[in-house]
Amino acid sequence: MPDLKSVVGEIADEMKQRPDRGEVAHYIPELANVDPKHFGIAVVGVDGSNATGGDFDLPFSIQSVSKVFTLTLALGKVGDRLWSRVGREPSGSAFNSIVQLEYEKGIPRNPFINPGAIAVTDLILSGHQPREALGEILRFIRFLAGDQAIVIDEKVAASEQRTGFRNAALANYMKSFGVIDNPVEMTLGVYFHQCAIAMSCLQLANAGLFLAMSGRNPMTGHQVIQAERARRINAVMLTCGHYDGSGEFAYRVGLPGKSGVGGGILCIAPGKASIAVWAPGLDAAGNSHLGRVALEALTRRMGWSIFGA
Repeated sequence: MPDLKSVVGEIADEMKQRPDRGEVAHYIPELANVDPKHFGIAVVGVDGSNATGGDFDLPFSIQSVSKVFTLTLALGKVGDRLWSRVGREPSGSAFNSIVQLEYEKGIPRNPFINPGAIAVTDLILSGHQPREALGEILRFIRFLAGDQAIVIDEKVAASEQRTGFRNAALANYMKSFGVIDNPVEMTLGVYFHQCAIAMSCLQLANAGLFLAMSGRNPMTGHQVIQAERARRINAVMLTCGHYDGSGEFAYRVGLPGKSGVGGGILCIAPGKASIAVWAPGLDAAGNSHLGRVALEALTRRMGWSIFGA
C-alpha cells in the first residue's frame, strides 16, 4: 500500500504547479475575489490519522458542501418523509435550473441542487426562528468537526443575499406548489447563511468522517446516524453530488462526493477515510477543476475507488 502522507504531499505539489485552474464563481461577488492559486487537501483516516497538503488549514466558503450536513440533519428530524418533497435522481441540468422545476411541478430532482437544498433547509426551519435553525446547523457541523471555531462568513452571506435573485425565483416557485412551508425570505435567509459557513479542508474532512464509518464518528464513538442512512446519503452524493458533472466525477474519481462553488469538495472513501480538497477555480459544471483532478490522482494511487482498485 502506498504511503498516504507521501501521496498527498506529491499531489499538493503537482496541483501547485498546474496552470489549468478553472474560473472562480464570479456571480457571487465575494467569491470572485478569491485567489485561484489556492489549493488545499486533507485526508482523515478512520483510524484517526491524517495527511495534509497545501492550504489545508485556510478557511473557505463551503457553499453547497453544506447540503450534505443539512440533509443529514433534516433526515434526523423527519426521516424518510423528506423524500416526498425532494427526489433522489441526478438532475442533468444546471444546479439552479427553473425549467426542470416547472416540468416536475415544483418537486426538486435531488437535495443537492439549489431548489432541493432550499426545500431541505425549509424543513429544518419549520417550528423555529431563522436564527435558531441556523444555530442548529452550525452546532451540528461544529459537533461533527470537533471544532467550535467554525463560523459563518457574514460578508459572503450578505453577498449572496444581494445577488440571490435566481434562488428567490426557485423558492417562490416551490412555494406555489406547497413544497416550501415557511415565508420564502426566512427560508432563503437560513439557506444563504448555511452556504456561507467557512471551513478549512481539515475541519471539513473531520466533519465528514461519520459517512466513512457507517454513520459513526470514530473519534468520539458517537453514532451520528444509522448505518443504512449513511449508505443512502453516500449513494445520493455519488449520483447527484456534482450537479450535471456527477457522472464524470463518478467515472474519474469513483467515490461519493459533494462539491461547492467556493471550490471545495468533500469526498468519502467508505471504511477508509474522509477527504476534503479546495481549489477555487471551477469547471463548466460549477465544480472545482483542480479538486477533481487531485481526487482522481488520490483514488488511483491509493486504489480507493468503490468500483475496484
